[in-house]
Amino acid sequence: MARLLLFGGKGGVGKTTTSTSTAVTLADAGMKVLLVSSDPAHSTSDSLNFQLSSTPVEVEGVPGLWGIELDPEARIGEHIPKLTESITPFLGGESLDMNASEMVLPGLDEAMAFDELLKHLENPDWDVIVFDTAPTGHTLRFLALPEIIEKWADKIIKMHRLTGGIRAMMFGAKDGEKMREELEKFRRRVLHVRRILCDPEVTRFTLVTIPEKMGVNETIRAHASLDEFNLPVTGCVVNRLTPDIDNEFIQTRRKHEKNNVSDLQKALPNVHLHQVELKESDIHGLELLRAMGKELHGNIQIRDGLGPFQIGLGLEINRGTWSEGDDVYLHLPGIDRGDLSLRSESGTVYVGINDREHPVPFDRPAKASKVAAKLDDDVLKLSFPPEE
Repeated sequence: MARLLLFGGKGGVGKTTTSTSTAVTLADAGMKVLLVSSDPAHSTSDSLNFQLSSTPVEVEGVPGLWGIELDPEARIGEHIPKLTESITPFLGGESLDMNASEMVLPGLDEAMAFDELLKHLENPDWDVIVFDTAPTGHTLRFLALPEIIEKWADKIIKMHRLTGGIRAMMFGAKDGEKMREELEKFRRRVLHVRRILCDPEVTRFTLVTIPEKMGVNETIRAHASLDEFNLPVTGCVVNRLTPDIDNEFIQTRRKHEKNNVSDLQKALPNVHLHQVELKESDIHGLELLRAMGKELHGNIQIRDGLGPFQIGLGLEINRGTWSEGDDVYLHLPGIDRGDLSLRSESGTVYVGINDREHPVPFDRPAKASKVAAKLDDDVLKLSFPPEE
């Protein structure tokens, strides 16, 4: 399972620059990285000067870096067709136009993005997943979604019975129960994703802000809200600090910014804080992203083995997979033994993680029955039979 690095904050503070430069730097250090964006404005593609799509593509000029721009709205029907089918009868006719605002399920788009993210997170082929999130409020809506679903389901069922006439009298209870069952299945899935996001062995969240009073205050509030869900926030990047130039206006502005940063440090004493001065130009393209990545993380040294490796901003990463001779090691933090399976087909061994199968990288055919598997803490060790 890959380490998940989330970068979040209000719009326009440099989340995309911070996350993209981190992803480029990690790939340059030898890690296999997936950069994920849920930004409909495609700013991640603009930052890289490389067009991403809704499926992972390798970024030109950065071996080991892949990117994907999620389209949550397009995947709602694909991910939860039964839920959509069960709700559709409740949203027909005049009632949809009259009560559209009450039909909206807050956080649904975010749920689709995080559910798609989980599919890649559970793939041991990735070492690190860097997620350039939408503004922090979207993440909070997702985290609150399981509780919202329960209230929403009751509201929709009640509305259906009030507006459905004879059909509601005859079939309302049956249809309502069907919808409730599908919503409950979806709620359990969302809870599973939320558990992953709140596991510090898997996920780390870095807030991004600017040194203005409003930005700092919003960051402090966002940290408090994320902390209520136990989401591990370990770092904060303060972007666009005014450079130290011998000019009265500049020095006055810099003094106010430093005071704001000091307030942020006092409010978040356990968060690793990193300040980045305003640059001469916008940061886009690989050369400038690499320079930013070095400023954020220094010279990253990746040794042999699974890790962990320290990379700056109070973050650490692991390799997803490591091979030594006849042994293959998979880093699977937070995994339960019951969530794992092993089988082989045509000489390829597959490891199943939460019902999703992934081929195990090994240089010769093998049968699963001949492979010894041992789960120790967060590491699954697969010992293949020696070559005959």
